[in-house]
Amino acid sequence: MTQILVIEDDVVVCTPMLKLLRAEAFDVLIANDGSTGVQLAQIYEPDLIICDIMMPEFDGYEVLQALRNHPATAAIPFIFLSAKADHIDLRQGMELGADDYLTKPVKRAELLAAIAARLAKRAALTQPYIDEMKRAAQTLGQMAYVDPLTNLPNRISFHAQCQKAIRQAQQAQQLVAVLRFNFQAIGTISMTSGFDDDRLLQAVAERLKQAAANYPIARLAANDFGMLLDDITSEQAIVDVTQRVLATLAAPYLIDGQSVQLPLRVGVAFYPDHGTSPGELLSRTETALHDAAHGTQYQLYTPAMAALATERQLMQCQLSVAISRGELQIQYQPQVNLITGRMIGAEAVLLWHHADRGLVNPRALIAVADDELVCTINQWTLETACKQAKVWQSVASLPIRLAVPVFARQFQQENVVATVAHILQQAELDPEILMLELTETCAMAAVDTAVVKLTALKAIGVQLAIAEFGTGFSSLNYLKRFPLSLLKIDPSLIQSMLTDTNDAAIVKTIIAIGQSLQLKVMAEGVATAAQVNFLRQSGCYATQGALFGAPLSATDLQALLLTDRHFEVNGMS
Repeated sequence: MTQILVIEDDVVVCTPMLKLLRAEAFDVLIANDGSTGVQLAQIYEPDLIICDIMMPEFDGYEVLQALRNHPATAAIPFIFLSAKADHIDLRQGMELGADDYLTKPVKRAELLAAIAARLAKRAALTQPYIDEMKRAAQTLGQMAYVDPLTNLPNRISFHAQCQKAIRQAQQAQQLVAVLRFNFQAIGTISMTSGFDDDRLLQAVAERLKQAAANYPIARLAANDFGMLLDDITSEQAIVDVTQRVLATLAAPYLIDGQSVQLPLRVGVAFYPDHGTSPGELLSRTETALHDAAHGTQYQLYTPAMAALATERQLMQCQLSVAISRGELQIQYQPQVNLITGRMIGAEAVLLWHHADRGLVNPRALIAVADDELVCTINQWTLETACKQAKVWQSVASLPIRLAVPVFARQFQQENVVATVAHILQQAELDPEILMLELTETCAMAAVDTAVVKLTALKAIGVQLAIAEFGTGFSSLNYLKRFPLSLLKIDPSLIQSMLTDTNDAAIVKTIIAIGQSLQLKVMAEGVATAAQVNFLRQSGCYATQGALFGAPLSATDLQALLLTDRHFEVNGMS
């Protein structure tokens, strides 16, 4: 309701005006003197003021001047009302900032017309600001529920949708599944490849929109996206949808003409088995992520994971302390030529001698370590191994090559080539002695970038190998672009090749691929003589595994070098 302040000391004039204005549905305030009028105007900030001029002590001119000097009342439309109609009086009022001037006795039509004109003028001036404020409020409201980068709903919106789905599922006796997609490598891939993080995230968001069909999706955190399956009736249905979406998201992304493979993990939890609130379900998916294998895998939450998550946090704290205390150690597993039986190299195996658990293997180490810790561990491993290799150069009758695994998160660092070059220089080690091993998944994460880095490493003299080959998704066209020296067959294939004809065929194919690309092929995880015979007959170059010895300390391996031992590889039974 429009509010009008009337400042008038004459009751005869004031009373009929009050009745008139209230009859027209105005909210009217009355002040019988100028001082009270100023106070009411500053308290209520009315939409319009009608003020008499001739009042004792504090006249209309003084009222107008006081109001115009106060920020809150300076713009309120102001109409003078006076029995004086002199041109000089009118001029004085207008110079002070009055909007209109009416003479007594004022007629009803004249008063209402003046009020309407002043209110319309004010509305015309203020409406653009009001409209802009409404637009700003609407935008802020949208920002509260929408991720501005991807235009997907954000975590708050997803939480609300999940809550609604749970209420509906309670009535329909259905399941509600929450899927969390984690693209952890986006930051490091964009940093090393020169891509913009935002472009990669936007590409993921678009791909997720296509894969989601009508299911609600959201961006939950920096590299995490969510999907809500709100019409699911069985656990198998959850698995089917997850696998379908996963296949779509795992396909390579084309950015600036480069093919980029984004390692992806998915954590899955569902109502009511894993939680009865959105917060519980989201927390469970995050726990499941830690147990999902790196690469392209999904993991359904199980109650046992909660205890494992707590244990993992404890292990990470202990690992940080172990590094500072020097509790990490490196052992070296011999690598043997399958023709001569001679030891041609050794692989550095990182171990942690845990006070309660004994020796902890490298996969367990990396599973609990964060990115910064992984890079610290990898650099320490490389430095220690290169210094040891320099010692062996002085005692071995023939040089042996030292293989050091490079973790994916270390390889994705921008300065990895400079770091390797610096370590070799500090150790005064011939670069030809060092062979860096990358997993198939790591090399394929961003092919063009991997080619650049591998070429730079090759240029400083380092030998390069792809480890765990045969179970990933390498394309032969990509593989032949890498400046490699060696392929290492995944040990899972070696273990089953004598009992599984498909795996046997894969092993033979890998050896043939290596030979066609002029690469040597090594088998990892060899444990029996029968495996050795199969590999020799298939043309495999070398092997390592329990059959030729477990990983040894640096001292024990040096003793083996001094004896120049040759292993039996011909006609083993």
